[in-house]
Amino acid sequence: MSSRPLQTHTGRCHCGAVRFEIDTDFPELTQCDCSICRKKNALMVKVHESAFRLLAGTEALAEYRFHTHTARHHFCKVCGIYPFHRKRVTPDYYGVNVFCLEGFDPAGIPVRMTVGAGMP
Repeated sequence: MSSRPLQTHTGRCHCGAVRFEIDTDFPELTQCDCSICRKKNALMVKVHESAFRLLAGTEALAEYRFHTHTARHHFCKVCGIYPFHRKRVTPDYYGVNVFCLEGFDPAGIPVRMTVGAGMP
């Protein structure tokens, strides 16, 4: 468990059409090696759906699914930024792109590499 306190962070896409909040203590960040994650180069934090709130932009979100069509990758239709996705293995969790969090610095938080490319 993380020694950091639970924090609320606001996030958004580049143009601001999609805005959200998360509650997390940042136990770790992850980078995935699957084909889409390698291309988008996002650094993720995993948060339970109860700790995620979409504040604005439902109509601005586009969804992309591939392979098993289980994970739901969300992108802003206006600016193209990827702020979050519903996870494949744990669909009650979101993977949130920490680079979309306002004023957040990931320095000092451990990063774990995850295997997505080798998943069946």
